[in-house]
Order: sequence, then structure tokens, then C-alpha cells
Amino acid sequence: MTRLACFKAYDIRGRVGDELTEELATRISAAFVAATGASSIVVGHDCRASSPALAAAITEGALLAGADVSDIGQCGTEEVYFATDHLEAGGGLMITASHNPISDNGIKLIGAGAAPISQGQLQAIHDRVLSDELPTQCRHGAYTTQDPRAAYCQRVLSFINPAKLPSLRILVNAGNGTAGPTFDALTEVLCAAGAPLEFIRLHHDPDSTFPNGIPNPLLPENRPVTAEAVRVHQADLGIAWDGDFDRCFFFDENGDFVDGEYIVGLLAAAMLDRAPGGTIVHDPRVQWNTLAEVVRAGGVAQVSRTGHVLIKETMRRFDAVYGGEMSAHHYFRAFMFCDSGMIPWLLVAARMSALGQPLSAIIANMRAAFPSSGEINFRVDDADAAIAEVTNTMLEGAVSVDHLDGLSAEFPDWRFNLRRSNTEPLLRLNIEARRDAGLVAEKLSVFRNMLERP
Repeated sequence: MTRLACFKAYDIRGRVGDELTEELATRISAAFVAATGASSIVVGHDCRASSPALAAAITEGALLAGADVSDIGQCGTEEVYFATDHLEAGGGLMITASHNPISDNGIKLIGAGAAPISQGQLQAIHDRVLSDELPTQCRHGAYTTQDPRAAYCQRVLSFINPAKLPSLRILVNAGNGTAGPTFDALTEVLCAAGAPLEFIRLHHDPDSTFPNGIPNPLLPENRPVTAEAVRVHQADLGIAWDGDFDRCFFFDENGDFVDGEYIVGLLAAAMLDRAPGGTIVHDPRVQWNTLAEVVRAGGVAQVSRTGHVLIKETMRRFDAVYGGEMSAHHYFRAFMFCDSGMIPWLLVAARMSALGQPLSAIIANMRAAFPSSGEINFRVDDADAAIAEVTNTMLEGAVSVDHLDGLSAEFPDWRFNLRRSNTEPLLRLNIEARRDAGLVAEKLSVFRNMLERP
């Protein structure tokens, strides 16, 4: 059977008008209703130019398939997660391409209770889309508009005590994505509740043309604008989001970017203060700092393969209080086990208050104890051959080797993880060490010599 190009491992993404059309979106939503049995769904969309039309097409397909539709309009992905659970819908569909190129769009598929849909369900949806008939029912679904943002704000703010936050000047960069309006609604309630915070807004208004580039602070070349603004405005904290704000990135008061694995450790400790002895889920790419923070806080660490569906499944299985990925996805049990880009910055601000330290000082201790390379991408012609060479030459002296997510090897004073990209001919490498940044650089040089051959 032909595989539709827009169906990826966990969601739908592709070029608009080519790989993803309005007609196809209608068929996808009808198939979603048929495959999941959802009698009602939530629909939301980001600020891309193609998103309203795709949302209308998705609504049409769901109504034809007999499901009621609650349209929450322009929003972030986490607001569809919340609304799906809050409105007790049978599922949710979020139209977004997040940080993909401007020519793309996509659909994130959400099950009842904001649970991820399984790969089996995604395959069933794919196969129904390819069938000859558009699934319809005698009953036509009912359409309503909903605005659950006030309830969403209350849920997000339940993670902190606004009056106990420190007096901070915070620089926020929404990247002209959808974060701005939601952030404004949240901070209006936050400050009314007594939070002594001041905000400087950068690229705040949603703009489908993305005049300042596609918002993706994970890329180093996209960070200087936020870093410089933090320094110019003498902010205590910098925050930047991607297009649908399900990822949240941090800059300290010096404008220095904070690598994601250290934020995972920080948030793990913060959440264990709320839930002593709880379980923390983490990905295996960079983990030593997280493990140390979890042990120090009296929690239990549980590793999971990388990817939001896998992290969420692991969290639900172990009833974990928090889960984090170094790629800036942060998941919370009290938020339907889903990822949020708004909860993390509130918790970081609260943690700064609790420790009485600026973010730079908190992170400096972690970075000194467990320096890391950051994720390094290598474009290779033959991934299997490259991994085989690493296996044959780099594992001598390893105290443990595992293949949970790519190839991970741990040595007494350093470890690495090497994994394939799901979408590109790339290998992704992460190296970490114990109190020896020079060792990280030394091992990275060895890998470069091996993987960057002409």
C-alpha cells in the first residue's frame, strides 16, 4: 500500500498544497473519528496562513463523520491538550507545523483525556484515508465555538504560588508564533494574583509571515536575538518559544543559553519538592545531571525512549510526576501527562526564589558537575556502517552498553548516545562527562574524525 508522505512517526506534517491539502485534511479528520470512535473532538490551529482553512476542512470531515466539534480557534498545542480533557472530548486535532518551514503545515492527533494516539491508531487512520469512501454517518455532528483559555490559565497557575514569586524582569520572545496572546492572558491573571513580575515582550504578535524567521530557539543561530535583548534590557531571565509553544527555552541573566538537560534536572528537583518520592521520566541522550538531581531530591528516575508519545506512555505507566527531554519538551502529571511551554518558566522562576540564586548560579553548578557537548548532527551516507564503526572502535572499557534509543555507552568518567534521526540522513551525538569539559571536547574530536570523513 502506498504510504502518504505527510504521515510521520507520530503525527502529520507536509508541504501545503502538495503533501497536505484541504481535501486530505477533511479525509484525515473523518478517518480519525472513525478509527478512534470519538463522538466529539476539539479543533485548534496555529497562526500559519494555511491553518484556518485546514481547520475548516478538518471540522467539515469530523462533522460529516458524525462527531461534534468544539472549535477553540488560534491557540497553542497545549491548549488543545487541555481543552480535549477539560471539555471531555473524545479527541483533539491541532493544526500546526511548529518550527517546520513556512511552506509546511501539520496535524497533531490527540486521544481522549489528552492521551497520545497509538501508532496502530495512526496506521488505521492512514489506511482509512486511502480507502475509496469518505466515512460518514447519518447523524451530522454539531459545531460550537469554545474559549477554555481562562480555565487553562487557572490550571497552569496551579503549579506555583504567584505571591511567592520573586521580583523579576523577564524578557519573552514569542517568535511571532502563537505564544503571545496566551502568555498575555496568563500573566494578566498572574499579576492580578500578586506576582511581582515585569515583562519585556519581543516579536510578540502572531504573524503568519514570520518576519523574524521561523521560531525555533533550539537552533544556535536563532538564539542571539533573545540573548542580546536579555542583556540590553538587563533582564533576570529570558524565555523563548517555538511556533506552537509546546517547547520552552531559557536564557540566564547574562543572556547565556541554558541547555535543555540542565532545565530537566532543575524541573525534576522542583517537582519532587511538590511530590516527594515521585517518579521522574527522562530521555537517554544526556542523563547524568538529571539522575543526580533526582537522587538528591529523593525521587525515582525512569528512562524512556525519546519522543512525546513514548515519554507520555512511560509517564502514564509509572504515574510519573514529571518528564523531560533535553529538546525542551517538559511533561507534567497534573497537566494530563502532557508537555507545556508555559508551566516550565513559572517553575523556573519559583525555583530561583526558593534557592535565592540567579539562574546562572543554579546552572553553573550543574554544568560544572556534568559538562556536555550539546547535540551534534552528522550527515552520513550510510548510517548503519557509521554506527557499526563506532560500535567496533568506541566501546572498549565501557561499563555498560544499551540500545534503548540508539547506541548508548557509559564509561567511568564519560558517556555518549548516538542515534539516528527519524526524518533525515543524520546521526545525532551527545557526550557528557563527570567534571571534565576537556574530556568532552577530546571525545567529540574523536567522533568528528570518524564521522566527518569526506
